[in-house]
Amino acid sequence: MHTRVDTLFKPSCLALAILLGGAVLAPVASVAAPAQQQTQAFHVAAGSLGQVLLGVSRQSGQLISFDPALVQGRQAPAVQGELSVDQALERALRGSGLGFSRSADGIVVSASAALAGSVAAGTGALSQPLAPRLDNVIVTGTRSQERTAASSLSPIDIISGDSLRSTGSEELGAVLARLVPSINFPRPSLVDGAELARPAQLRGLSPDQVLVLVNGKRRHTGAFVNLGGAIGRGSAPADLNAIPLSAVERIEVLRDGASARYGSDAIAGVINVILKQDAQGGSVSAKYGEYKDGDGAQRQVSANGGFELGENGFLNLTLEGGNNDYTNRAGVDLRPASIGSTTYGQQVFRQGEPETEERKLFLNGEYSLGDAAQLYAFGGYSKRKGETAAFYRASNNSGNIPALLPNGYLPLILGELEDRSLALGVRGELAGDWRYDLSLNYGRNEYELSTRTINRQYYDDFGSTPFSFHNGTLSNEQKQVNLDLARDFELAWLPYPLTVAFGAEYLHQNYELEAGDPASYYRNGSQGLAGFRDADAGDWSRHNVAQYLDLETNLTDKLGVSAALRHEDYSDFGSNVSGSLSGRYDFTPRVALRGSVSTGFRAPSLAQQHFTLTSSQLIGSTLEEAGTFPADSQVARLLGAEELKAEKSRNYSLGLVLNPLDNLQVTADVYRIDIRDRITLSSNLSLNPAAIAYLQANGVGNINYTTARYFNNAVDTRTKGLDLVASYRQQFANDVRWNTTLGYNYNSTRVTDVKANPAVLDSLGLDLLRVDRRERLGLLGDTTPKHKLTFGNDFKLGDWTLRSNLVRYGKFTSYQNNAANDQTFDAAWLLDLALDYALGNWLFTVGGDNVTDERPERLLAANSSGGNLKYSTFSPYGYSGAFYYGKVSYSW
Repeated sequence: MHTRVDTLFKPSCLALAILLGGAVLAPVASVAAPAQQQTQAFHVAAGSLGQVLLGVSRQSGQLISFDPALVQGRQAPAVQGELSVDQALERALRGSGLGFSRSADGIVVSASAALAGSVAAGTGALSQPLAPRLDNVIVTGTRSQERTAASSLSPIDIISGDSLRSTGSEELGAVLARLVPSINFPRPSLVDGAELARPAQLRGLSPDQVLVLVNGKRRHTGAFVNLGGAIGRGSAPADLNAIPLSAVERIEVLRDGASARYGSDAIAGVINVILKQDAQGGSVSAKYGEYKDGDGAQRQVSANGGFELGENGFLNLTLEGGNNDYTNRAGVDLRPASIGSTTYGQQVFRQGEPETEERKLFLNGEYSLGDAAQLYAFGGYSKRKGETAAFYRASNNSGNIPALLPNGYLPLILGELEDRSLALGVRGELAGDWRYDLSLNYGRNEYELSTRTINRQYYDDFGSTPFSFHNGTLSNEQKQVNLDLARDFELAWLPYPLTVAFGAEYLHQNYELEAGDPASYYRNGSQGLAGFRDADAGDWSRHNVAQYLDLETNLTDKLGVSAALRHEDYSDFGSNVSGSLSGRYDFTPRVALRGSVSTGFRAPSLAQQHFTLTSSQLIGSTLEEAGTFPADSQVARLLGAEELKAEKSRNYSLGLVLNPLDNLQVTADVYRIDIRDRITLSSNLSLNPAAIAYLQANGVGNINYTTARYFNNAVDTRTKGLDLVASYRQQFANDVRWNTTLGYNYNSTRVTDVKANPAVLDSLGLDLLRVDRRERLGLLGDTTPKHKLTFGNDFKLGDWTLRSNLVRYGKFTSYQNNAANDQTFDAAWLLDLALDYALGNWLFTVGGDNVTDERPERLLAANSSGGNLKYSTFSPYGYSGAFYYGKVSYSW
């Protein structure tokens, strides 16, 4: 097992471009000096050998692999001055008894290289078989500088940027779901604009129970609350799709509770997006594709480039743009209420992918002032415009105006999302071998809603109606200051250094709701989606102060342990303490056992505490106007709501790590996650005349909704599961390579306790539970498949590369309040294929996602809104069918 040190600079890419294009660009051919002989400025401070090798790798752009056990406890001198890579390595390894060799995969540090005298003058060449398996140094779930994915104390997946960009999708969440078995990315439709901010799940939990980081810093969450009857209902998670794929170097997915290290939200785990750090080279690409049915055309262009900032820094920039047409897989309108309408029996709904237009800009930069300080900055801006649909109003519908719209109309919801982020920081080394990282982090997500529809009540009272409305704007903002200090201590009573890290964090969050046009919320409001009322508008904020401590060491050459403790103090709901213990025992270099126990929490988001909206919802088989209210609102309190409190969790995991062959690694991890006081939306409470009279008698006016729901802590849940991952990589002679990964996830969630129904609901004759059967068994339980299998292959032969990814989604059930209408959907196999051909600096790709054209079975008539909804919104792979595309890229 060796450590792979990921590079910041890749001059080899530039050298390759020069060699390939030299015959054309230069009238006289010239031979560049080998990379190992070229000199550059190095500024690597003395420290542990692993840290110094990491510094050499980052500053040279060379891949360096080594066995962590081999360098453990060894110290290295500073590497300073104008040196070649070979000279820098020789200086770092001086006196260690170790040497280095070169292979097609980079540089390998080993004892055998030193013994064989393999570093030949000027070449560093070694005649030996292919290099052993390389492994990635990780930065997620640990503050040690030498921890690798293979030696991690917790399960972690590493997804390279090339793997992310090897599919036809440009949605980061969708790509992760195809590559990581424990991640789901459902594709719901007709969910009030949430199609434009689709959430990702980890281990079957709510999308806001996974923490998203960028370069290790907390990313802000979204402003829009997912309201429709779909997975993630009631959540407002981070918008993963605002991050361009072209900007990503790799992603680290920590599949374990991490609140003790990172704070709120990290109950299911952490998704850490690591941005590109290349100082040279770049690429441009263009893609076009469409679905087998002939709709949903997608057009994307992207550009990424690295730039040197003198000799001590870099700036990496990414631009992406896309324009996607909508797809429509709706059925025909056979609703009894539509009999007699002009469109009865026709396709009038829209069910499928939304129409979108998007622009993204991201940057990542760093400038070194020496060992004492490295300045860094990263962030981005994205703007996404989209159009989704609500439920069709037939010509004879009470919400239609036949004199204006004789054939009825389809209400359209127009969303405009803007996402901004910027992190600035300085990190380096202090006296006494202390490492520090001071950062400022800002993020803002804004969702502006408009509709193209009518307001029937406005027409009745004033004789006219607008046909377009500004429904309001939501915004969520985060400001964060963080100071992290760390040092490795050599203690006489410990055989290996103890990594001690501690720090403090200040977090300020703000949520704002701006009202829409008065006509958008007049009486019942604009059809399909009413506007935000002036009375509901507001600006709310809170702050949090946190302190944390993290300890990690190896107690023996086989036993590694870590412990973390974090205290939070929120201004709106109080304080919390989270802790974790992790350990790993290596029985042999090829067999290890790891496990962890942790507590966690998730603070109720400001969106969940203050979001208010009325929208059209399909409740059972009836279209109703549903009011969504915060727990502290007048309506919610009158209907039995209580003040929201934080979710609390306990995580347990136990895993086995096997390396039966040098190029084969197998991991198996079982886990259990218990969550108490889970924050959810209540079920839709249908308001009878007695309830409406009760609300009006207590000062609630203009009731333009027939059902009401609010946020609450009404349930406890338990999640149990198993993750299996096997990866094999083989490099053959003659430029032949084969990488394969097999992954499996079993996940089951059930509600273990439901709080007593508020007495007021019973007294009003509302024969409904605050959490009904559909919510308890489905949305909070097992609506997602319990079983998911992924099998990915990457086979390279010369200039050709064939990529395949096969995913099996197990059967899943859509639960209804009437058990007779439950529907179970069969398992499905989806195959993605792509073929690359490299021609000089050019790369040509043709491919298809879901080439098997899998779609779930059609909905039962009772669940299809009169035949209009052909497919289930819970389908984990959507229902638009096969997608084919072509892509061309140019790199330099």
